[in-house]
Amino acid sequence: MISNFRNYFCFFCFIISSLVVAQESSISGRVEDSDRNAISLANVIVLAEDGKTFIKGTSTDDQGLFRIDNLSAQIYFIKISFIGFEEFQQKIILTGNLDLAKIQLKEISESLDEVTVIAKKPTVTRKPDRLIFNVENTALTEGSTLGVLKNTPGIIVSEGSINIKSAPAAVFINNRRVQLTSDELLTLLESAPANSIKSVEVITNPPASYDADSGSVINIIMSKNLVTGYRGTVFTNYTQGVFPRYNGGTSHYFKNNKINLNLNYSYSQNKINRDQDDTINYLDDLNEIDQIWKSNINRNTWSQTHNLNLNFDYYINDSNTLSLTTTGLYTPYYKYLVKNRTNIFDENLTIQDHFTADNLSRDNKYNIGTDLIFRHSFDSGASLTLNGHYTIYDYNRDQNVFTNNYDADNNFEDSSEFNTDANQKTDIINGKIDYRLPINETSGLDVGVKYSNVNTESDITRLDIIAGSEVINTDNTDAFIYDENVFAAYSNYSKSWDKWNLSIGLRLEQSSIEGTSETLGETNTQDYLDWFPNASLSYQISEDVGVTTNYKRSITRPSYTDLNPFTFFLNESNVVVGNPNLNPTYRDYFYLGFNFLENFTISGYYSNYDGDIVELPRQNNNTNIIAYTPTNLEKKVEYGFDFEYIAAPSNYWDLYFVTSFYNIAEEASFEEGFVEQNQWSNYSILSNSFSFLEDRSLNASLTFTWVGKNLQQFQTVDDRLISELSVSKTILKKKGVITFAVEDFFNLQDYKSRTSYLDQSSFGIVDSDNRYIKLGFSYKFGNTKLSTNERTTDAEERERL
Repeated sequence: MISNFRNYFCFFCFIISSLVVAQESSISGRVEDSDRNAISLANVIVLAEDGKTFIKGTSTDDQGLFRIDNLSAQIYFIKISFIGFEEFQQKIILTGNLDLAKIQLKEISESLDEVTVIAKKPTVTRKPDRLIFNVENTALTEGSTLGVLKNTPGIIVSEGSINIKSAPAAVFINNRRVQLTSDELLTLLESAPANSIKSVEVITNPPASYDADSGSVINIIMSKNLVTGYRGTVFTNYTQGVFPRYNGGTSHYFKNNKINLNLNYSYSQNKINRDQDDTINYLDDLNEIDQIWKSNINRNTWSQTHNLNLNFDYYINDSNTLSLTTTGLYTPYYKYLVKNRTNIFDENLTIQDHFTADNLSRDNKYNIGTDLIFRHSFDSGASLTLNGHYTIYDYNRDQNVFTNNYDADNNFEDSSEFNTDANQKTDIINGKIDYRLPINETSGLDVGVKYSNVNTESDITRLDIIAGSEVINTDNTDAFIYDENVFAAYSNYSKSWDKWNLSIGLRLEQSSIEGTSETLGETNTQDYLDWFPNASLSYQISEDVGVTTNYKRSITRPSYTDLNPFTFFLNESNVVVGNPNLNPTYRDYFYLGFNFLENFTISGYYSNYDGDIVELPRQNNNTNIIAYTPTNLEKKVEYGFDFEYIAAPSNYWDLYFVTSFYNIAEEASFEEGFVEQNQWSNYSILSNSFSFLEDRSLNASLTFTWVGKNLQQFQTVDDRLISELSVSKTILKKKGVITFAVEDFFNLQDYKSRTSYLDQSSFGIVDSDNRYIKLGFSYKFGNTKLSTNERTTDAEERERL
């Protein structure tokens, strides 16, 4: 009853305000710093003539623009403030619509040895195409960057991936794409402290300025250095899972009037365990069980990884900035040992024989990406950015596989052994030109072009061990050269007026691809021209009720490894096979959402995937071999409904809850026939953040994630519950932070899966090393007032390494 009355009252107020808006005045303008860069989320308030009585307020958008409507013609004081800058205030006599044009805030020049900051609460800002989670100076920044993402509404971190709902997300830092593989990215984010994060943008409908394969984007905005000086941080973490893990690092930041330097280094040393039990029912021509293979697989992975990030800005003058950014990853030691015991039964579960297969692999790789960026700001407020990028990626794997075969009475029969040497070298070169034009206070235009070239050379050699000597197996030895050229151009227009916000864009990409298998003498080519439109529209019906809708078309290109035609043997009966005939995936995404009463959002979405790329485990009932093969599905459709609640029940408690009911349907054709499967599922998150003590120096986060039974690549995956508790306490005059975390304390995160279609029949359970406790410590020194503007380089092509 109360909520209905509130809605009626809001609607009544909306009608009344619409009738009188023509008689009201407005104040608008653009807030920027001394380098003419826009300052977003600056506070703008209008006070009465006495300079004390609050009238209205707002905050600036991403372009530093603000507008306050529905003001009477009289005398006001306007005040504009943002942390690290001197407050701007001015007396104005308002007689109509007043444009203050550009308002430049001056940086606070004092350098403080120590500043005590009382942590504030994280807030959520909604825009037509994204959700902005503001975390600067909150308790969340006392942990890791990955920890912040885990607590960001809409982001799912699990099973070695970062998703927005069920779709994999591209991760950007300061609008530049992180150029690491999924595992490398998780390692980097886990080891990077979060004390420099300003906000996290969850972008479900990226504008056309983002690459066409950016279907969903997570953009981590790092705080800009506020004052000149130096700041440093050292940190270390100890994690105890099945085995101990260690990581540590240091960050250094320096800024003066001409340069801004940011250097980060981290080191990780891990040993991770994984157990897996698989059962495969090999079938006869009538799809009746012929043999049952039961495997117990244990894998231990050892790794040592070095990460280095450098960002250097040189302010040539007020209008021109030159930047150099470099991110490097070096893994000098990576070893995994797989021990496999497989028992073979007949259809009556009578054992026939068994075998053991041990796989020892050692990897060595490095991944270095560098950007050179020049930015020019025009007096009109427009800007031009030139970006050149180069990546070199070098990877080597040496593998030994040894198999022993036994009969039903455990008598040794025979053995086999082989070695493989696999190499991959990738060079990525791209260049971009972006032009941003603010047309007026409420609209802007972005245009740009991009060219990228990717060249990959791969080879694999298999050497069979026969009578103690290595003999080349020519059937499983190959070399592959891949060359890709993409030309892109885009335009994006945004406009705000009254209660409306609009963003529309179009991206055009021309792709030319050639893959050559030198040993087989085969060449595959692809040439395609694609259009990628996007649109977002929102309308604020009343103060507490708004509606948003958007549409986006995107592409996912195959990874370079998936296109590689090599057959990589995990053992004699388990192989990974590339597919040079893969086509890209196209996704059409539709969204409609309502937010009301400040805390609630109800939304629905629909995603159609044309040719979704999945790695399917396919059993061959004649050879008894499982081949993991990347395949284009004919069709995949996902749609669902989300119910979201974000609130702060008290000054010391933040609450986030979302539950999503969704359906996934997959279709594909095989030689044995056509398959169509679908599954309804539920995904729910309950996240709590608490602050304790008067100065909020003790903080805790408790999160539960429920993943219901769902469909993944023609596999049905059972329910699982993910739980995480983290606690942090500041010490040593708030320069030191102690952290403690526990994950999967209910031991319900492991999952079971089943495959059953046509002549495919199997099931298994995976016990990952995801139950652990973690202890950490970090210490800040130097000028602790400073925040950072850490960035990484941009190369969407690197995601597919």
